[in-house]
Amino acid sequence: MSLKDRITEDMKAAMRARDAARLSAVRLLLAAIKQKEVDERVALDDLAVVGVVDKLVKQRRDSITAFAGAGRDDLVAKESAELEVLQAYLPQRLGADEVGAEVAALVRELGASGPGDMGKVMAAAKSRLAGRAEMGVVSAAVKAALTGAR
Repeated sequence: MSLKDRITEDMKAAMRARDAARLSAVRLLLAAIKQKEVDERVALDDLAVVGVVDKLVKQRRDSITAFAGAGRDDLVAKESAELEVLQAYLPQRLGADEVGAEVAALVRELGASGPGDMGKVMAAAKSRLAGRAEMGVVSAAVKAALTGAR
């Protein structure tokens, strides 16, 4: 069963259970997936769906930070509930050490040397680590590997 099919089944289960909060989050995710499919005129595979989920998770985290700073606890609770639902569709995240090892391997494979190759390494890292690592952590690891590779 593809990830998109699993999300659709979860929507149906939330409807049957009358779980309004979960249903809202899953519908939001399905709408984002459908929008990306329409925009790009393709059917998304599991990797692309994980990318959409990852983007929505990042948006939720940013919103939680902003709402917490503004003292809007009601909106923080709503966004946190959505975040919890969305994270269930992401694969297990890699730790900082694992990301560092993957990035070091990529630098060796690509023959990258120095900060000028950051774009090339980030493009490869993004495709290899999509959904499995936060891109901010990956970017820091690439920067450290390339400045240490000199």
